[in-house]
Amino acid sequence: MNIQAKPFIKWVGGKGQLIEQLEGLLPAGFHTWKDVTYIEPFVGGGAMMFYMLQRYRNIRRAVINDVNSDLITCYMTVRDNVEALIRELLAIQSRYLALTDVEAKREMFLAVRQRYNEKGLDPVENTVCFMFLNRTCFNGLYRVNRKGLFNVPFGKYMRPMICDADTLRVDSELLGRVEIINGDFEMTMDHASGNTLFYFDPPYRPLSNTSNFNDYTKEAFNDESQIRLKKFCDRVSARGYSFMLSNSDCRSLNESDDFFDSLYANYHIERIMASRNINANGAGRGKVSELLIHNYIRTNSRQQSRVSHNINLGKLIYA
Repeated sequence: MNIQAKPFIKWVGGKGQLIEQLEGLLPAGFHTWKDVTYIEPFVGGGAMMFYMLQRYRNIRRAVINDVNSDLITCYMTVRDNVEALIRELLAIQSRYLALTDVEAKREMFLAVRQRYNEKGLDPVENTVCFMFLNRTCFNGLYRVNRKGLFNVPFGKYMRPMICDADTLRVDSELLGRVEIINGDFEMTMDHASGNTLFYFDPPYRPLSNTSNFNDYTKEAFNDESQIRLKKFCDRVSARGYSFMLSNSDCRSLNESDDFFDSLYANYHIERIMASRNINANGAGRGKVSELLIHNYIRTNSRQQSRVSHNINLGKLIYA
């Protein structure tokens, strides 16, 4: 059985459904680049990272980062101690599935959530709690309050798969090729050299009050953070590196909201369609436009150079 590496957690905004579109918007001829460094400063669920490392053998170095320290602990534990993790996950899965009614499951969920919020757990236990909550909380959300405490409610799932041992083992092997760091996205610049591609998938700018599910840490990723990220992209370009960046399309709900179109006016802006699965308002679910921004002109799906009127060529890299 040929098992592919894939995300071992659910993550809001995960890119699994968009891989084909993202592939088409990589730099043209990316497969011919030599000794590539691939960097994800906001790794999240890692769908793009897992895809890129399996698809492109010319990636010699891969670096993933996230400001969420518990998420990074998960990646490190899967990479460095997967068998101990699997044993503990199978044990907690067995306990949960043995409970016969939803109230008993809710009580177990709340007990694990309280234990997780005590902090200071060893990496394996912390990861077990993280992954258990991810599979049993409402919609697989990760959200914390201003004190940094996980506060997503119980999801009422009766028989979730908490431990996918085969996937964890395959992911562990692949993550053996990856440098894993924990901190602010700007620190990833220190890891870039030569032929480097950055893929940014930051917390999305919310389109409405009911779609704001980006509280992954107690520090909000607000408009000031989005502007700081754009300035970091300017530095990436100035050093000759390539980047692609995903974010919400503000204009999809409000034609006059040109926050990103103005902010990234010197770069190439694409609009792609994605499914919105998590929204407190049912009317906000379904297909929605998202942005894919990059600092090169030619892409895998567009071999001929195409320059729009709002692109400043001095800021672009020809791939």
